Amino acid sequence: MDKPLKNPPAYAIASVDHALRAATMLQLEGALTVSEIAERLGVARSTAHRLLAMLVYRDFAVRDDHRVYHAGPVLELAAHSRSQVSLLRAAALPHLRRLVDLLDETANLTIRTRDTARFIASEECARALRVGSREGMVFPAHRTTAGLLLLAELTDGELADVFAPERYRDRPGDRPDLGALRTELDRVARSGFAVNRERSERGLVAVGVPVRDENGRAVAGLSVSMPSVRYDPRGLRSLVATLEAAARALEADLAAGR
Repeated sequence: MDKPLKNPPAYAIASVDHALRAATMLQLEGALTVSEIAERLGVARSTAHRLLAMLVYRDFAVRDDHRVYHAGPVLELAAHSRSQVSLLRAAALPHLRRLVDLLDETANLTIRTRDTARFIASEECARALRVGSREGMVFPAHRTTAGLLLLAELTDGELADVFAPERYRDRPGDRPDLGALRTELDRVARSGFAVNRERSERGLVAVGVPVRDENGRAVAGLSVSMPSVRYDPRGLRSLVATLEAAARALEADLAAGR
């Protein structure tokens, strides 16, 4: 039996959420200033300063002599791989914003780490009813749009290694049925896009396409997320075409080193 869908807690604590998101930014991207954190979180500079002070106190962050913050000792191990993720994220942001302008839905960029999918960038739309930012969130890869796109690149042997039974010894119910998953991944590979209908969160639909490097390897998934009440399957072809155009533009920027 798969893990239950991920839903926001009934009594979310904004300050905790902001602190966790700030820590994730430092972990994935490296050096950031108080002003940059404040802008990204949508909070006052004084609020961002207090959040960062607590992260420094608990060793989740460190501040250098130029008052720039970096991932602290607690996050140091994961921070070693931040440079590539940071470059990918920076290149993607303008394209995510353009997608939001075109579609008026939340746009995301996601990478895969073994059997999980991590949202490394997210741009919210301005609608009252919208999918919130996913940035920093981690889901089982087989339950996300981008995760399916990236898993579809794997051979049967690679897929079996990612979901090896010994990795799930303490949580066997979280391991997907590989036969059924392979069938779905083959369908995703043939179509070139993936649709996620409430697999990761109730009331949410996401559509995505892969982003490839210059060698043709899928390195991320570009997607839009929307409330299920707004999803119209008749518009899927147009939605995929818009996403593919954005993905090709992002790939060109990555190849040019922008």
